[in-house]
Amino acid sequence: MPKKLETPRTLTSIEKSLFEAEVIEQIRTVFDPEIPVNVYDLGLIYDIQVNDNKDVHIVMTLTSPMCPVAGSLPGEVEMAARQTPGVGAVTLELTW
Repeated sequence: MPKKLETPRTLTSIEKSLFEAEVIEQIRTVFDPEIPVNVYDLGLIYDIQVNDNKDVHIVMTLTSPMCPVAGSLPGEVEMAARQTPGVGAVTLELTW
């Protein structure tokens, strides 16, 4: 008999907020190489969305369109978010 896929339970708003805070702490380990400030406190992270599967979508920007780390910094943020225990899929959207 095939296994029935379990539907994830709905996270409460408090659980989502706590999980988002855990993701933020991971993102705070990523620093802009030109400025000794992490990308979250620098204001480069515009939004973090968490769904019931603990999938995370991050919207971020860079200090400028010609940022020398434009090719690597978004990947570093995505990888940092993936280090959050229990995280599902992580997607990152770069915006100006």
